[in-house]
Amino acid sequence: MLRGMRKASSNWLGKTIMAVVMGVLIVSFGIWGIADIFRGFGQSTLAKVGSTEISAEQFRQIYTDRLQQLGRQFGRPLSPDQARAFGIDRQVLQQTLAEAAMDEEARRMGLNQSDAEVLRTIYNDPTFKGLNGQFDPQRFQAVIRNYGYTEGRYIAEQRRVGLRRQIAGTISSGVEPPKSLIEALTRFQNEERSIDYISLGAAQAGTIEPPSPEALAAYFEDHKVQFRAPEYRKISFVAITPVSIGKWETVSDEDAKKIFEQRREQISTPEKREVSQIVFPNAEDAQAARARITSGTSFDDIAKERKLNPTDVNLGLVAKSAILDPAVATAAFSLPSGEVSQPVKGEFGVALVKVGKIEPGVTPTYESVAATIKSQIAAERARSKVSELRDKMEDERGGGASVAEAAQKLGLAAVTIDAVDRSGRLPNGQLAPDIPKGLDVVSQAFGSDVGVDNDPIQFEGGYVWYEVLGITPSRERNLDEVRDQVEAKWREDQISSRLRTKATDIVKKLDGGSKLTDEAAAAGVKVETAANFRRDATPPGVPAAVVTAAFRTAKDGDGQTPAAGGGQWIVFRVTNVTDPSVDFASDEVKKLQEAVRRSLSDEQVAQYVTKIESDIGMTVNEAAFAQVTGANN
Repeated sequence: MLRGMRKASSNWLGKTIMAVVMGVLIVSFGIWGIADIFRGFGQSTLAKVGSTEISAEQFRQIYTDRLQQLGRQFGRPLSPDQARAFGIDRQVLQQTLAEAAMDEEARRMGLNQSDAEVLRTIYNDPTFKGLNGQFDPQRFQAVIRNYGYTEGRYIAEQRRVGLRRQIAGTISSGVEPPKSLIEALTRFQNEERSIDYISLGAAQAGTIEPPSPEALAAYFEDHKVQFRAPEYRKISFVAITPVSIGKWETVSDEDAKKIFEQRREQISTPEKREVSQIVFPNAEDAQAARARITSGTSFDDIAKERKLNPTDVNLGLVAKSAILDPAVATAAFSLPSGEVSQPVKGEFGVALVKVGKIEPGVTPTYESVAATIKSQIAAERARSKVSELRDKMEDERGGGASVAEAAQKLGLAAVTIDAVDRSGRLPNGQLAPDIPKGLDVVSQAFGSDVGVDNDPIQFEGGYVWYEVLGITPSRERNLDEVRDQVEAKWREDQISSRLRTKATDIVKKLDGGSKLTDEAAAAGVKVETAANFRRDATPPGVPAAVVTAAFRTAKDGDGQTPAAGGGQWIVFRVTNVTDPSVDFASDEVKKLQEAVRRSLSDEQVAQYVTKIESDIGMTVNEAAFAQVTGANN
């Protein structure tokens, strides 16, 4: 409709008509007023926590960003329906409300965080470190831009995050899980079981004759929904990102070699050495110890005599830059492997330094990284062009051009997909190959309609414009269209039904005293064994469903479970159950304690946030929430 209005107003007559229409609307607002828009919640406010209002557009951005992040993690975009099915919509809402409540509490308490502390947190974030392990400003800008942040907005957000962490840390301080809980969880996790089992497959189901036409037609009628054709949409989109418009082929070797020389150290793998040190209070003690080492006393024995922990002695396999004491670093990287240095006067005392294994550094050749460097240069050069093309694209779209028409005028290649379903698949069942990984264009298109002028999607530091060109509604297929699929599914169900019956009969015989070996011989299969497996560790070749069923069955008990979608059934007997002991000093138990401690801390913070929301007041505009998350579509 908007595009039609733009086209209609592109000539003098259309402009005159549109001016009259808009004049009437303005007069109407002047007479009747627009207070209803702002009364109560209004359409623009989605939630209110204390004095903080969260607008629908603000939450839309938060929700879209979260879905795109999840899409990148899953390797495919999430549709609004899928997000609601997983409960992601409510999770994001609860998190947004909780953050607003914590921000209100920070203001009430008068908390603040200095610029220096915020910057320190950002500088130490591994996400923003380059190949040399140091903070990389260009990487920082690229990452936050990819997630839709400006530098100022990101710093402000990190300040709020820091204050929330201060409050949460205070609330959860001192939380410790009960010893009995850790013991119960450890026994549950580490309990081991062993089973003997047999696998029943299609061969044990016997001969299955093809269904009669009447039987197949009846089966199709009962399962028609499984064979229904999904809704398809014809979409068109164009991406304007640094990667899509930055062509590495246009970068010369001369330019790339300059960058290669500038970044040679950053992209090189430095030499690493296994370094050990023993620090003495004075040079005399150090020299005496070295004399003993020369006479045959081992370096480790000297360390033990001085009652040093391994962490005090072994620096590990490290690069020279990772050693804090420059004198020790110089000595370590000048010694041959296996040698012990002369006493080294360092910043923390006089040290003897020993070198073990040496891993030589690797400097890549220009040829091995040329394509990568050229791609980086091309993308960096294209960043400024992205903004320029974005403005031109918006102008073209504002003038009534379709996505494909606007792309053609700007010399860009638009992608048109004639038919794609909500899962991103074509009618042949294959994933649409022309959609970049992580681009959430399909679910966005299914939340739009034909002729709608959609806002561009932020993607990889740029933008993607899209539109829906046509909709093919979901429909029921007739039997002739899917006869082969229906017959295959009917056969699968027949096999599964027969195997279920056979497995049930075998379990009854086993419970009556029959041996598994005898039943295996009668069925023409062999007995297999899976020994000492835990709940979280499926033995090789054993379906996960068997592990679950085995832990529901008592020792010397028998059971059955389907696997491989019902095309295979497993009959088993639990032969052994091992109840583990609990070692509270073990690393495994310590990790479990830490995980439970975090969980209890999160629960305590959640209760605190709930109390804040109750005290300061919290309301949600469910209609606006449903509109943003697509529940009304």
